[in-house]
Amino acid sequence: MKHRVRTAAAAAAISVSSLVGSIAPAQAYQVDCAILLCLAGGWPASAPCAHARAVFIQRITPWPIEPPLQIWRCPMGAAFNAPAPLSPLERLHKVAFGSAFQTPLPLVRVQSDEQADIDISGNTFDFVRSIRVFHIQFSQRTNRDGECITSDATRLGSYGTQGDYHWARSNVAKVPNASKLPDTGYCNRVNYRSVFVDWRDHQGNYGFEEVRY
Repeated sequence: MKHRVRTAAAAAAISVSSLVGSIAPAQAYQVDCAILLCLAGGWPASAPCAHARAVFIQRITPWPIEPPLQIWRCPMGAAFNAPAPLSPLERLHKVAFGSAFQTPLPLVRVQSDEQADIDISGNTFDFVRSIRVFHIQFSQRTNRDGECITSDATRLGSYGTQGDYHWARSNVAKVPNASKLPDTGYCNRVNYRSVFVDWRDHQGNYGFEEVRY
């Protein structure tokens, strides 16, 4: 049963492009619902998913650095009134690309205790919790006395069980290899600032983006 649910959810996410390809204005759907579905499906090629990904990346572009997916802005609970026994992601299609939810929502705080309006603790939504945002602020040099002077203010933004988003202290040793962070070596001279985000889609495929500043 679990396998069938995951398969149905993945199929729903991957078919986003075919279902929404005819939608013209980006404002015709809730962008966070679109981000949720398009991310799950591996960002399939379509105008709505291209717009959703652009918003996802724009949010981590300083300043401020926002949660790239703001799941609390997607009214998922409304999608669960559908009579057919559909999977959670299939039901989200009505919310993301229907016409019932076009009212703009207010801006959110950079760190938020807000959560999804349904239970997303199951493994169907593991891809939400896979999203990590590394705000990398690192410098390293050798002073005139040969001492290694290092400054590492790297932070990690991550999602909780129900989609709540929080920042925590981190360090460059935890930054994924996909980042263009130079080799710090033994006191190699480095001055690096960026925002790096990575994720895994519903099928476990890895993706990332990095914004230097």
